[in-house]
Parts: sequence; structure tokens; C-alpha cells
Amino acid sequence: MKILVTDGSTRPALAICRSLGSKGHEIVVGDIKPANISSVSKYCSEKCIYPDPATQPRAFILFMLEYVEHNEIDILIPITDITTIPLTENSTELNKYCALPFSDSSAINRAADKIDILNLAKSLSIDIPESITVENSSAISENDITFDYPVVIKPARSRVMIETGWLYTSVTYAESFDDLSKQLQKLDPRVFPLLIQERINGTGLGIFMHYQDGHPVAAFSHKRIREKPPSGGVSVLRESIKLDPLALDFSESLLQALNWNGIAMVEFKMDKRDNRPKLMEINGRFWGSLQLAIDAGVDFPALLVESTKEKLVKNYNYKLGVKSRWLLGDFEALLLRMLKSNKSLQLPPESPGKLIYLLKFLALWQPGLKYEILKIKDMKPWFFESYLWIKACFIKN
Repeated sequence: MKILVTDGSTRPALAICRSLGSKGHEIVVGDIKPANISSVSKYCSEKCIYPDPATQPRAFILFMLEYVEHNEIDILIPITDITTIPLTENSTELNKYCALPFSDSSAINRAADKIDILNLAKSLSIDIPESITVENSSAISENDITFDYPVVIKPARSRVMIETGWLYTSVTYAESFDDLSKQLQKLDPRVFPLLIQERINGTGLGIFMHYQDGHPVAAFSHKRIREKPPSGGVSVLRESIKLDPLALDFSESLLQALNWNGIAMVEFKMDKRDNRPKLMEINGRFWGSLQLAIDAGVDFPALLVESTKEKLVKNYNYKLGVKSRWLLGDFEALLLRMLKSNKSLQLPPESPGKLIYLLKFLALWQPGLKYEILKIKDMKPWFFESYLWIKACFIKN
């Protein structure tokens, strides 16, 4: 089949390109730039350069509609929020020419709204962090915060659609009410409403799932070992683990309520206080640690393609103890840990010291360890990623 994968500069796009290309599919890699980590892969058959969806969302949609029609694309797989959301909103037109095997736009948009998802979770008796919703920078008082500092400042959406494209947001921490007030005042008014949450200390836990016609057919779980930044963010070292029964039950309840179709990642933190998973968010798109699931035996891209042709049989089996390491991201996390203080990184008290962190980083070989970008059979993406990193650090434009 001829498959168009968007956002070629992302790691999930590369994982999909390698997975489906190795199975004989013709892979077209789309991005705003011709050269990226996916387009240099040996599994890329063709490149597609489209208008930047972040600044030209309408031009992007018009281009994609024309491209899938005239280039006989069989399946379209978007990766990021800024491609997945607008494409699913135009699925009726796109489905005239190709398959877009994702949930409908209403479910995708609900999953992207952290406030909506937490309210839904609460109605389903799913564990969530203590949270309050703030409508604007002035709509909060010191008495509103009933949980301990530091608190988490979490915009409702990771990306916010504005008149000129997309506004990117990020999660931050506040050490006091004064710090919280100052940070809220600095935010763009368009990121409101947002959440103020208690900080949950514990291991990050992901439940990855694939749904077909409203029913779960595959599930996988991983835990985060190291993240960038070290206080919590993108996972750079993760390990496949058994499905936690409660986290799985929570995930299935949420996705069932959303009438889900296709892939999703439900993210939790395993709260050290009671050893119960607390819901963080849902990603209604492919996730950064996708390669781990593939290496452990759950090939979500292949399942997505197969679901367009046949009814799938439910299978929750996979290899445990498989580790996936994004080496460059892990190195950047190491630099942060070595060069910054615990306080500036906002690390929890139980975080390992710098020497222990360094020694763990230097364990370049471990049983079950696989590297995400660095693959002997497909080396060009690793060389290209390294070149871009060196260029960004040392070569001035």
C-alpha cells in the first residue's frame, strides 16, 4: 500500500516509516522540510513537502487534499497535534481518496483538552491529581490552593489554535503562591483556561492502546526510567512492563466513553503515596516512545494499517523488560542534570545524585536494551540527527 506519514522530523514518524517500510509498503514522508530523520531512512520511498500547518493551517489542508488524490495515497497517518487535529476535522473529504484510520475529530479534540478529560475521568471514578481550573490570570486566590507546593501549571492544551496558526504551551512548576501569580501574569491570555495541579511524585506509566470499531484489540505498557528534563518531560529511557490492571481499567473506561477508534496513549503517574495510577493526559495520536512498543512486539503502525482491511483479534501479549533509549535525548538530559542544581531543575527530594545519574547514563549496554534512532540496518537517521544537533550547538547561521 502507498502510505503517507506526516511530520517526518519526529521520532514516531521514523518508527512508523521503518515498521511499515520493512513490510513492503511504499512510504511517503511528509514534512515542511525535504530533509529530516524519516526522509533519510532507507524505508522512505518518496518525499512530500507541504505548507507549515503551524502557520498556514488552511493551505496545509488544501495541499493534503490535492496530494492524496493525485498521488493515489491509500492511507494517511498524521503524527502531531497540529496535523492530526485539522486532518481529522476534514476526514469526510479526505476519506474520498484515502483511509484516515483515526477517531473522529470530536473525540480527538476532547482527548487534547486536559480539562475536559479530567472532568470525564472524575465522572468515571478514575483517579486524578487534585486540580483547580483557572479561567484567567487573576481568577485565583491563595486560599484556592488546598494542596502542597510546588504545584503544576498545566495549560488545557499542548497546542492552542489562534488566528495565525498554533500557539505552543508548556508545563511549569510554581514554588509558592507569589511565584504562581507571577507565572500566570506572564502567560498569553489565549492559553487560558488552564489547570493548577498537585505534583504527583512517582514513576511515569503509559498505557498504549489500539481500538477498532469501539473495541480494544491491542494494549501495551511502559514505565519511564529517565526523562528530559529530569524533573519530568519527554521520556528518553523506558521499559516495557506488565499491564497494571487498574491503569488498564481506567484507560479502557476513558476510551470507551470517547467511543475511540485507532491508537491512543493514556498517561499516568504511579503515586508513591498510595501506589495508585493518577491520570495525567491522553494522546490521541502516536507517541514519542512508539519504537519501544514495536521492539517489544506490539507493532501499532502495522495494526493501524491492518485495521483498514480486516477485523483484528484482541491480543495483549508482548515482551517484558525491553528497554528503548533515545541516546541524544538522554545525553541532553545528562547535561541538564550535571550543569544545573536540583532546585533549578525542580527535582523531587528522592532524585538520584549527579554521580549516580552519570554512572547510570554510562551503562551503554544492558540486557534487553535497544536504541531508538540508532539502528544498524538503517544508520542514516542517526547520522542526520547527530549532524543537526552538532550544527545547532556549534555552527552559527
